[in-house]
Parts: sequence; structure tokens; C-alpha cells
Amino acid sequence: MRLILVALSFLLINTAYATVDTVDVFSNSMKKNIKCVVITPKNYKKSKDRFPVVYLLHGYGGGYANWIRKVPVIDSLADVYQMMIVCPDGAFSSWYVNSPVDSSFRYETFTGVELPGYIDANFRTIATKKARAISGLSMGGFGAYFIALNHAQTFGAAGSMSGALDISYITVGYDVAKRLGDTTANRSYYVNWSIKNLIEKYNPEDGLAFILDCGVKDFIFGMSKNLHEKMLALKIPHDYTERPGVHDWNYWGNAVKYQLLFFHEWFKKNK
Repeated sequence: MRLILVALSFLLINTAYATVDTVDVFSNSMKKNIKCVVITPKNYKKSKDRFPVVYLLHGYGGGYANWIRKVPVIDSLADVYQMMIVCPDGAFSSWYVNSPVDSSFRYETFTGVELPGYIDANFRTIATKKARAISGLSMGGFGAYFIALNHAQTFGAAGSMSGALDISYITVGYDVAKRLGDTTANRSYYVNWSIKNLIEKYNPEDGLAFILDCGVKDFIFGMSKNLHEKMLALKIPHDYTERPGVHDWNYWGNAVKYQLLFFHEWFKKNK
């Protein structure tokens, strides 16, 4: 009975607010379907309007349904802010990169090129970079900045929540070595793809907007702090927040509310 009530409550929440769908998106680069949650505002079907899109990435060990299951309030925020939210599957540990050692992992291409192309072709989006943002937690925070900086022609804003932003330090565990290869022979990937170094390719003419935050008791808090200081030194405009919290869903469930508000305001300013 309790499970039925929980399921009914979940259904009522989604009926009252946005529509939550799961779609299979074919990746030509990986020759397989990848599941994605697509959240549309409740007025999407009746309206003729087009909507901005926030791509929201999960962390290491997660999946496409993490955000809507762990933070179901995001569907109501999609409705309040009149935006679509797309949550792709980034595999257990893709790190959202095109692996130089495993050609079956092309998640940068999928998330940065193929998925936005599919969403624009199948939904009423505002199909410009000024109406696309990408963010994520932990591994997804790395992925969001990595993809935005490498695909600035597609995305106009990027966010990170508790981002695992400096992969040069992640040489043991978390499958980074499976994606990038030997930590000595392929050291250049660990260094050059870490966001603290990749951020140096930022071009003011791209107009990328950045937001990042992290809990001060998070075990990788220093990665966000260091990136913030690097961006200050490079005079890169960004929104940075430190707040109480650790590396868990309590923190991310709160942080995503601020990030979606940031993107909403940025979309409005760039209409």
C-alpha cells in the first residue's frame, strides 16, 4: 500500500506540473540508443511557444533517471521557468568524453552534438546557443564545463555542482583510467582536459556564462574553489557560491534550484 501511495503521489506531482517522458535517442557515433529523460512544461502541448533547454548531467555511477527520481521538484521548476530539462544517460562512468582508448565511448559527441540535434528536431525548442545551457553534478559538473568549452557554438551557459573538475588528481578509481588510458603515457589528457587548464581556451567572444558551486565540507571542494580563483585571475565572468554541504543529494537537490534560476535569468536576458 505504501508503495502504491508513493507512486500515486509521484504521478500527481507530475500531472500537476510538467510532463516527464523517457525517450531513446540513437547515437550514430556509438551505434546504440541512449535513454534520456525529457521534461516539458505543462503548457507545452497546448502552446505554440518554443522553449529554452537545460541539459542536466548525472554523476559517476548514476543514470538518466537520477535527477527526476532524486529531485522530483525539478519538473515544477521546468514549469515555473518555462524551460525544458533534458537528462541524458552518461553511462556509469563515461566522464562525458570521447575516450582516446575506447572507441565505444563517444559521450562528448553524443551529449554535445547528437542529443541537442535530436531535441531540436523533435521538440519545440529555441534552437540557438542563447537558449541552451548545460550543467551537472560531480562527474556531470566536469562534463558540463568540458562540453560547453569544446562546443561553445552550441551552448551558451554552463554550470557545475560539486564538480569533479580536476581529473589530473583522479588517477585511482572512478574509471578515469578506463576512459583516458595510462596515467603516464596519456598524461596529457589528464592535464589538458582538466577544467582548470581547459578554461584557458575560454574566448570572450563566445559569450559563455558560467555558474559553479560546492559544499564547503565536500571532499572535492578544492576543485571548485581553485577553478573559481583561476577564473578570477583570467577575468572570466562567473557566478560562484560556497554553501554548507557535502557530496550528496541533499546538497544537489538544493543547488539545482539556484542553477536553474541562474539559467532562467540568463535566457531572459538573451532573448
